[in-house]
Amino acid sequence: MGNTCIGFGSFTGKIYCEGSRNIVDQIGEDEDCYCYSSQNLTLFSLVFPEKQRMTCSVLDYETPDIHRLFTFGRELGRGNSGVTYLCTEVATGIEFACKTIPKTRLKHKQQVKEVKREIKVLQRLYGQKNIVRIEGVYEDDLFIYIVTELCRGGELFDLIKEKRFFSEREASELIKIIVGIVKTCHSLGVMHRDLKPENLVLVNKNNDFSLKAIDFAYSAFFKSGQVFHEAVGSLYYVAPEVLLSNGYGPEADIWSVGVISFILLSDGNLPFKAETSKEILDLILKGRIDFESEPWPQRSDGAKDLVRKMLCTRPSERLTADEVLSMSSLDLPNMTEEANTGPRR
Repeated sequence: MGNTCIGFGSFTGKIYCEGSRNIVDQIGEDEDCYCYSSQNLTLFSLVFPEKQRMTCSVLDYETPDIHRLFTFGRELGRGNSGVTYLCTEVATGIEFACKTIPKTRLKHKQQVKEVKREIKVLQRLYGQKNIVRIEGVYEDDLFIYIVTELCRGGELFDLIKEKRFFSEREASELIKIIVGIVKTCHSLGVMHRDLKPENLVLVNKNNDFSLKAIDFAYSAFFKSGQVFHEAVGSLYYVAPEVLLSNGYGPEADIWSVGVISFILLSDGNLPFKAETSKEILDLILKGRIDFESEPWPQRSDGAKDLVRKMLCTRPSERLTADEVLSMSSLDLPNMTEEANTGPRR
């Protein structure tokens, strides 16, 4: 039998689902999300009759049975919120990607809110250039399913590992695409909040510049001047103001792009790297960038200036997406021959 999630709210008690057995322990008065084995529904309703009014619905509307519309294949990847599989539309034979989010993880109102927000963000960004296109959303007793277009070229992370060296011209083209994604998101009131090479994928393996942004699980809607305090993101790419919990805004996305830019221009090296998380945090907060180590002596002053201005520890002085795109260094007018040579993959 499957597990079902009923209602949502703060989790003050414990429910353990283990096969067909349920152990209910210290149910809190304000708890209203329950994961239980469906065969025990009758017993559950007898013990907690007041909970019967809370029905299992995250999307607040019924959806078709996804298993009648799609067949599922191999796993494509997994993250904190769910696992993504290859799926094929029965009617057309077209392949898509499907992120599956287990309802057993949705034990709090905030977790449900985040799933709904991710879906709404993808819907708002539908059709925008270089952003993965959502194709549909489905729900059953066990999972939420988010179906998107299939990008077959792999992650930018894998491309960096494989290629390692990027000429400044190549790096600038990739940076322009990534900053363009940020500009699009910010213009539509969306912060990504988890930009990193693993969340940028290639549509086509044969085109290194066919990038699209994916995984908007940590994204948020924002208004001008709005301040956020929620610490989200990935350690190596997170902005110092996010770590300090003093409040942050869309400038945090530019910091993440600055880290990615550094990696592209430094043969895959991270700007803030250490043995422990605490040491990494200290380096990020200090914001000291090493332009002395290879290959930076061979990089142009324009490339260094671009990275430096994106990795400014003061958000108010950090470049905006528009300012990055208007910088002449992205057009590399004074690029030296040395900055354009190096090993090819």
